[in-house]
Amino acid sequence: MNNHTEISEIQIVPVKPREGLIAFASFVLDQKYYVGSVALYTRLDGSGYRLVYPTKKIGERNLNTFHPISRAAGEEIEKTVLEKVNEIFNKRFDENYGEYQ
Repeated sequence: MNNHTEISEIQIVPVKPREGLIAFASFVLDQKYYVGSVALYTRLDGSGYRLVYPTKKIGERNLNTFHPISRAAGEEIEKTVLEKVNEIFNKRFDENYGEYQ
């Protein structure tokens, strides 16, 4: 049994920052599932970003619609998505300041 999680086709859509929200991510998981509406927030301590998986509000309860079950899968998804986020944001920063390489 292969425990490796494959994350591909990552798309990042930046939004106007509000209350820490900076973008939404989507990706394909294990070439089987499309995962969308994953919010990207800045960490409260300013040390980077965190992923927040979608929920659906039913009455007063928020029900998870998707989230990794194992810590290893969650860390692998976060690592891969955040690599793409850093690549995009660093490129945009460099282009805005004329330092794109």
